[in-house]
Amino acid sequence: MSYSQEVYNRAINILERRRERANIEAQERFDEISEKLPELDKIRQRLAQIGFNISKIFLYSSDKQADINQLMQESLSLQEQKKDILSKNGYSENALDVQYSCPVCNDTGFIKNRRCKCHTELLKDIERENIAKIAPIEECTFDTFDINYYPQHAAENGVSPRDKAEKIKNSCSKYAVNFNTSAKSIMFMGGTGLGKTHLSLAIANVVINKGFSVIYGTAQNILRDLQNENFGRDDDLIYYERAVLNCDLLIIDDLGTEYKNAYTVACLYNIINSRMNAKLPTIISTNFSLDELEEKYDQRITSRITGGYSKLVLVGNDIRHIKD
Repeated sequence: MSYSQEVYNRAINILERRRERANIEAQERFDEISEKLPELDKIRQRLAQIGFNISKIFLYSSDKQADINQLMQESLSLQEQKKDILSKNGYSENALDVQYSCPVCNDTGFIKNRRCKCHTELLKDIERENIAKIAPIEECTFDTFDINYYPQHAAENGVSPRDKAEKIKNSCSKYAVNFNTSAKSIMFMGGTGLGKTHLSLAIANVVINKGFSVIYGTAQNILRDLQNENFGRDDDLIYYERAVLNCDLLIIDDLGTEYKNAYTVACLYNIINSRMNAKLPTIISTNFSLDELEEKYDQRITSRITGGYSKLVLVGNDIRHIKD
Protein backbone atom coordinates (compact mmCIF):
# COMPACT_ATOMS: atom_id res chain seq x y z
CA MET A 1 0.00 0.00 0.00
CA SER A 2 1.97 2.95 -1.31
CA TYR A 3 0.48 6.09 0.18
CA SER A 4 2.17 9.39 -0.66
CA GLN A 5 4.38 11.06 1.92
CA GLU A 6 1.88 13.92 2.06
CA VAL A 7 -0.91 11.51 3.07
CA TYR A 8 1.30 9.79 5.66
CA ASN A 9 2.36 13.14 7.13
CA ARG A 10 -1.22 14.35 7.37
CA ALA A 11 -2.27 11.15 9.14
CA ILE A 12 0.57 11.45 11.65
CA ASN A 13 -0.33 15.09 12.30
CA ILE A 14 -3.96 14.14 12.95
CA LEU A 15 -2.88 11.39 15.36
CA GLU A 16 -0.59 13.80 17.19
CA ARG A 17 -3.43 16.32 17.54
CA ARG A 18 -5.73 13.58 18.85
CA ARG A 19 -3.19 12.62 21.54
CA GLU A 20 -2.60 16.23 22.46
CA ARG A 21 -6.33 16.92 22.73
CA ALA A 22 -6.88 13.78 24.84
CA ASN A 23 -4.14 14.78 27.28
CA ILE A 24 -5.39 18.36 27.54
CA GLU A 25 -8.94 17.16 28.22
CA ALA A 26 -7.65 14.71 30.85
CA GLN A 27 -5.76 17.50 32.60
CA GLU A 28 -8.85 19.74 32.51
CA ARG A 29 -10.96 16.95 34.03
CA PHE A 30 -8.40 16.39 36.75
CA ASP A 31 -8.24 20.10 37.60
CA GLU A 32 -12.03 20.29 37.79
CA ILE A 33 -12.47 17.13 39.87
CA SER A 34 -9.48 17.62 42.19
CA GLU A 35 -10.76 21.08 43.05
CA LYS A 36 -13.85 19.37 44.46
CA LEU A 37 -11.91 16.37 45.81
CA PRO A 38 -8.46 17.66 46.91
CA GLU A 39 -7.46 14.23 48.29
CA LEU A 40 -7.08 13.06 44.68
CA ASP A 41 -4.21 15.47 44.16
CA LYS A 42 -2.43 14.05 47.19
CA ILE A 43 -2.82 10.55 45.77
CA ARG A 44 -1.42 11.68 42.42
CA GLN A 45 1.59 13.27 44.10
CA ARG A 46 2.25 10.09 46.07
CA LEU A 47 1.98 7.95 42.92
CA ALA A 48 4.48 10.24 41.19
CA GLN A 49 6.81 9.87 44.17
CA ILE A 50 6.52 6.08 43.99
CA GLY A 51 7.56 6.16 40.34
CA PHE A 52 10.59 8.24 41.26
CA ASN A 53 11.46 5.93 44.16
CA ILE A 54 11.34 2.86 41.91
CA SER A 55 13.95 4.41 39.66
CA LYS A 56 16.16 5.08 42.70
CA ILE A 57 15.89 1.46 43.83
CA PHE A 58 17.83 0.29 40.77
CA LEU A 59 20.72 2.51 41.84
CA TYR A 60 20.83 2.20 45.61
CA SER A 61 18.77 -0.71 46.95
CA SER A 62 20.44 -3.88 48.25
CA ASP A 63 17.20 -5.87 47.87
CA LYS A 64 15.69 -4.46 44.68
CA GLN A 65 12.86 -6.96 44.18
CA ALA A 66 11.54 -6.69 47.74
CA ASP A 67 11.58 -2.89 47.65
CA ILE A 68 9.91 -2.80 44.25
CA ASN A 69 7.20 -5.19 45.42
CA GLN A 70 6.50 -3.01 48.42
CA LEU A 71 6.18 0.13 46.32
CA MET A 72 3.97 -1.69 43.78
CA GLN A 73 1.64 -2.79 46.56
CA GLU A 74 1.40 0.78 47.79
CA SER A 75 0.71 1.96 44.24
CA LEU A 76 -2.10 -0.56 43.80
CA SER A 77 -3.60 0.48 47.13
CA LEU A 78 -3.54 4.15 46.12
CA GLN A 79 -5.15 3.32 42.76
CA GLU A 80 -7.98 1.55 44.56
CA GLN A 81 -8.41 4.50 46.93
CA LYS A 82 -8.66 6.83 43.93
CA LYS A 83 -11.33 4.68 42.28
CA ASP A 84 -13.27 4.48 45.54
CA ILE A 85 -13.22 8.26 46.05
CA LEU A 86 -14.38 8.86 42.47
CA SER A 87 -17.13 6.25 42.68
CA LYS A 88 -18.49 7.57 46.00
CA ASN A 89 -18.69 11.06 44.54
CA GLY A 90 -20.60 10.06 41.40
CA TYR A 91 -17.72 9.83 38.95
CA SER A 92 -16.60 6.95 36.77
CA GLU A 93 -13.63 5.00 38.12
CA ASN A 94 -11.77 5.98 34.94
CA ALA A 95 -12.78 9.63 34.98
CA LEU A 96 -9.18 10.80 35.40
CA ASP A 97 -7.72 8.54 32.73
CA VAL A 98 -6.71 9.92 29.35
CA GLN A 99 -9.57 9.12 26.97
CA TYR A 100 -7.88 8.39 23.65
CA SER A 101 -9.88 8.15 20.43
CA CYS A 102 -8.35 4.71 19.95
CA PRO A 103 -7.73 2.88 23.24
CA VAL A 104 -5.93 0.11 21.37
CA CYS A 105 -2.92 2.20 20.32
CA ASN A 106 -3.56 5.28 22.52
CA ASP A 107 -3.68 7.37 19.33
CA THR A 108 -0.10 6.57 18.37
CA GLY A 109 -1.26 4.79 15.23
CA PHE A 110 0.92 1.76 15.91
CA ILE A 111 0.86 -1.44 17.96
CA LYS A 112 4.33 -2.92 18.38
CA ASN A 113 5.57 -1.34 15.13
CA ARG A 114 2.45 -2.56 13.30
CA ARG A 115 -0.01 -0.03 11.93
CA CYS A 116 -3.16 0.14 14.04
CA LYS A 117 -6.55 -0.24 12.38
CA CYS A 118 -7.40 3.36 13.31
CA HIS A 119 -4.31 4.53 11.40
CA THR A 120 -5.30 2.51 8.35
CA GLU A 121 -8.85 3.90 8.42
CA LEU A 122 -7.44 7.41 8.76
CA LEU A 123 -5.29 6.92 5.65
CA LYS A 124 -8.37 5.73 3.75
CA ASP A 125 -10.37 8.76 4.89
CA ILE A 126 -7.61 11.13 3.77
CA GLU A 127 -7.41 9.48 0.35
CA ARG A 128 -11.17 9.81 -0.08
CA GLU A 129 -11.21 13.40 1.19
CA ASN A 130 -8.48 14.38 -1.27
CA ILE A 131 -10.59 13.12 -4.17
CA ALA A 132 -13.83 14.55 -2.72
CA LYS A 133 -12.33 18.05 -2.95
CA ILE A 134 -12.32 17.82 -6.74
CA ALA A 135 -14.83 15.11 -7.69
CA PRO A 136 -18.13 13.70 -6.30
CA ILE A 137 -16.65 10.38 -5.17
CA GLU A 138 -19.28 9.81 -2.46
CA GLU A 139 -22.06 10.00 -5.07
CA CYS A 140 -20.33 7.82 -7.64
CA THR A 141 -20.77 4.20 -6.65
CA PHE A 142 -21.75 1.09 -8.58
CA ASP A 143 -25.16 1.23 -6.89
CA THR A 144 -25.80 4.74 -8.25
CA PHE A 145 -24.69 3.85 -11.78
CA ASP A 146 -28.09 3.59 -13.47
CA ILE A 147 -28.04 1.64 -16.75
CA ASN A 148 -31.62 2.79 -17.50
CA TYR A 149 -30.21 6.06 -18.87
CA TYR A 150 -28.71 4.11 -21.78
CA PRO A 151 -30.88 3.30 -24.83
CA GLN A 152 -32.28 -0.21 -24.95
CA HIS A 153 -32.58 -0.42 -28.75
CA ALA A 154 -29.72 -2.25 -30.41
CA ALA A 155 -26.96 -0.37 -32.19
CA GLU A 156 -25.56 -1.28 -35.61
CA ASN A 157 -23.52 -4.13 -34.12
CA GLY A 158 -26.65 -5.67 -32.64
CA VAL A 159 -25.76 -4.79 -29.03
CA SER A 160 -27.86 -2.26 -27.13
CA PRO A 161 -26.02 0.57 -25.31
CA ARG A 162 -27.84 -0.46 -22.12
CA ASP A 163 -26.66 -4.05 -22.31
CA LYS A 164 -23.16 -2.85 -23.05
CA ALA A 165 -23.23 -0.41 -20.10
CA GLU A 166 -24.44 -3.18 -17.79
CA LYS A 167 -21.65 -5.47 -18.94
CA ILE A 168 -19.05 -2.75 -18.42
CA LYS A 169 -20.46 -1.90 -14.98
CA ASN A 170 -20.28 -5.55 -13.88
CA SER A 171 -16.76 -5.87 -15.26
CA CYS A 172 -15.64 -2.75 -13.39
CA SER A 173 -17.26 -3.93 -10.16
CA LYS A 174 -15.42 -7.24 -10.41
CA TYR A 175 -12.20 -5.38 -11.22
CA ALA A 176 -12.56 -3.21 -8.10
CA VAL A 177 -13.42 -6.10 -5.76
CA ASN A 178 -10.45 -8.14 -6.97
CA PHE A 179 -8.08 -5.18 -7.30
CA ASN A 180 -4.40 -5.53 -6.57
CA THR A 181 -1.36 -3.62 -7.78
CA SER A 182 -0.86 -6.03 -10.65
CA ALA A 183 -4.38 -5.40 -12.02
CA LYS A 184 -4.67 -4.48 -15.68
CA SER A 185 -4.94 -0.84 -16.74
CA ILE A 186 -8.22 0.44 -18.19
CA MET A 187 -9.08 2.96 -20.90
CA PHE A 188 -12.66 4.28 -20.74
CA MET A 189 -13.78 5.68 -24.08
CA GLY A 190 -16.99 7.27 -25.33
CA GLY A 191 -18.71 10.60 -25.74
CA THR A 192 -19.32 13.26 -23.10
CA GLY A 193 -21.61 12.39 -20.19
CA LEU A 194 -21.71 8.61 -20.63
CA GLY A 195 -20.53 7.66 -17.13
CA LYS A 196 -16.78 7.25 -17.63
CA THR A 197 -15.95 9.42 -14.63
CA HIS A 198 -18.70 7.79 -12.56
CA LEU A 199 -17.27 4.31 -13.13
CA SER A 200 -13.72 5.51 -12.46
CA LEU A 201 -14.77 6.98 -9.12
CA ALA A 202 -16.86 3.90 -8.27
CA ILE A 203 -13.72 1.81 -8.73
CA ALA A 204 -11.77 4.30 -6.60
CA ASN A 205 -14.32 4.00 -3.79
CA VAL A 206 -13.91 0.24 -3.55
CA VAL A 207 -10.14 0.27 -4.02
CA ILE A 208 -9.66 2.87 -1.28
CA ASN A 209 -11.79 0.76 1.07
CA LYS A 210 -9.46 -2.16 0.38
CA GLY A 211 -6.57 -0.08 1.72
CA PHE A 212 -4.90 0.89 -1.56
CA SER A 213 -3.72 4.38 -2.41
CA VAL A 214 -5.57 6.16 -5.22
CA ILE A 215 -4.80 9.41 -7.00
CA TYR A 216 -7.53 10.92 -9.18
CA GLY A 217 -7.37 14.01 -11.35
CA THR A 218 -8.03 15.40 -14.78
CA ALA A 219 -5.22 15.19 -17.31
CA GLN A 220 -5.16 18.98 -17.37
CA ASN A 221 -4.63 19.36 -13.61
CA ILE A 222 -2.17 16.49 -13.20
CA LEU A 223 0.05 17.54 -16.11
CA ARG A 224 -0.11 21.22 -15.11
CA ASP A 225 1.04 20.44 -11.55
CA LEU A 226 3.82 18.14 -12.71
CA GLN A 227 5.02 20.82 -15.12
CA ASN A 228 4.98 23.42 -12.35
CA GLU A 229 6.83 21.03 -10.03
CA ASN A 230 9.46 20.39 -12.70
CA PHE A 231 10.08 24.11 -13.17
CA GLY A 232 10.21 24.83 -9.44
CA ARG A 233 6.78 26.45 -9.19
CA ASP A 234 5.65 24.24 -6.33
CA ASP A 235 3.15 26.48 -4.53
CA ASP A 236 -0.35 25.04 -4.04
CA LEU A 237 0.34 21.82 -5.93
CA ILE A 238 -2.07 18.91 -5.58
CA TYR A 239 -0.14 16.39 -7.64
CA TYR A 240 3.53 15.44 -7.31
CA GLU A 241 5.46 13.28 -9.76
CA ARG A 242 6.64 10.84 -7.07
CA ALA A 243 3.10 10.17 -5.90
CA VAL A 244 1.62 10.02 -9.41
CA LEU A 245 4.18 7.45 -10.52
CA ASN A 246 4.05 5.30 -7.38
CA CYS A 247 0.44 5.26 -6.13
CA ASP A 248 -1.36 1.91 -6.23
CA LEU A 249 -3.98 3.20 -8.69
CA LEU A 250 -3.78 6.35 -10.80
CA ILE A 251 -6.93 7.70 -12.47
CA ILE A 252 -6.47 10.25 -15.26
CA ASP A 253 -9.77 11.77 -16.34
CA ASP A 254 -10.56 13.67 -19.55
CA LEU A 255 -7.39 12.83 -21.45
CA GLY A 256 -7.09 15.09 -24.48
CA THR A 257 -8.64 18.20 -22.91
CA GLU A 258 -5.36 19.41 -21.40
CA TYR A 259 -3.21 22.16 -22.89
CA LYS A 260 -0.76 20.38 -25.19
CA ASN A 261 2.92 21.23 -25.49
CA ALA A 262 6.14 19.28 -25.79
CA TYR A 263 6.41 18.93 -22.01
CA THR A 264 2.88 17.63 -21.42
CA VAL A 265 3.28 15.02 -24.16
CA ALA A 266 6.61 13.87 -22.73
CA CYS A 267 5.18 13.90 -19.20
CA LEU A 268 2.15 11.87 -20.22
CA TYR A 269 4.35 9.29 -21.93
CA ASN A 270 6.55 9.11 -18.83
CA ILE A 271 3.53 8.48 -16.59
CA ILE A 272 2.08 5.77 -18.82
CA ASN A 273 5.42 4.12 -19.56
CA SER A 274 6.80 4.28 -15.99
CA ARG A 275 3.69 2.82 -14.44
CA MET A 276 3.50 0.06 -17.05
CA ASN A 277 7.15 -0.83 -16.42
CA ALA A 278 6.45 -0.85 -12.67
CA LYS A 279 3.37 -3.00 -13.33
CA LEU A 280 1.11 -0.47 -11.60
CA PRO A 281 -2.45 -0.03 -12.96
CA THR A 282 -3.76 3.19 -14.42
CA ILE A 283 -7.30 4.14 -15.45
CA ILE A 284 -7.66 6.72 -18.21
CA SER A 285 -10.88 8.18 -19.56
CA THR A 286 -11.22 10.15 -22.77
CA ASN A 287 -13.85 11.47 -25.17
CA PHE A 288 -11.49 10.85 -28.09
CA SER A 289 -11.08 7.79 -30.28
CA LEU A 290 -7.71 6.09 -30.60
CA ASP A 291 -7.25 7.64 -34.06
CA GLU A 292 -7.94 11.10 -32.63
CA LEU A 293 -5.52 10.48 -29.75
CA GLU A 294 -2.84 9.39 -32.20
CA GLU A 295 -3.28 12.64 -34.09
CA LYS A 296 -3.05 14.61 -30.87
CA TYR A 297 -0.06 12.76 -29.38
CA ASP A 298 2.71 10.65 -30.86
CA GLN A 299 2.41 6.96 -31.62
CA ARG A 300 4.51 5.94 -28.61
CA ILE A 301 1.65 6.91 -26.29
CA THR A 302 -1.18 5.29 -28.25
CA SER A 303 0.83 2.12 -28.86
CA ARG A 304 1.47 1.74 -25.12
CA ILE A 305 -2.24 2.22 -24.44
CA THR A 306 -3.32 -0.12 -27.22
CA GLY A 307 -0.97 -2.84 -26.05
CA GLY A 308 -1.39 -2.52 -22.31
CA TYR A 309 -4.91 -1.28 -21.52
CA SER A 310 -8.32 -2.93 -21.55
CA LYS A 311 -10.55 -0.64 -23.61
CA LEU A 312 -14.12 -0.15 -22.38
CA VAL A 313 -16.30 1.87 -24.75
CA LEU A 314 -19.58 3.40 -23.56
CA VAL A 315 -22.17 4.53 -26.11
CA GLY A 316 -25.47 6.38 -25.88
CA ASN A 317 -26.67 9.90 -25.16
CA ASP A 318 -25.29 12.45 -22.72
CA ILE A 319 -26.81 11.31 -19.41
CA ARG A 320 -26.51 14.78 -17.87
CA HIS A 321 -28.88 16.17 -20.50
CA ILE A 322 -31.32 13.31 -19.94
CA LYS A 323 -31.34 13.95 -16.17
CA ASP A 324 -31.98 17.66 -16.73
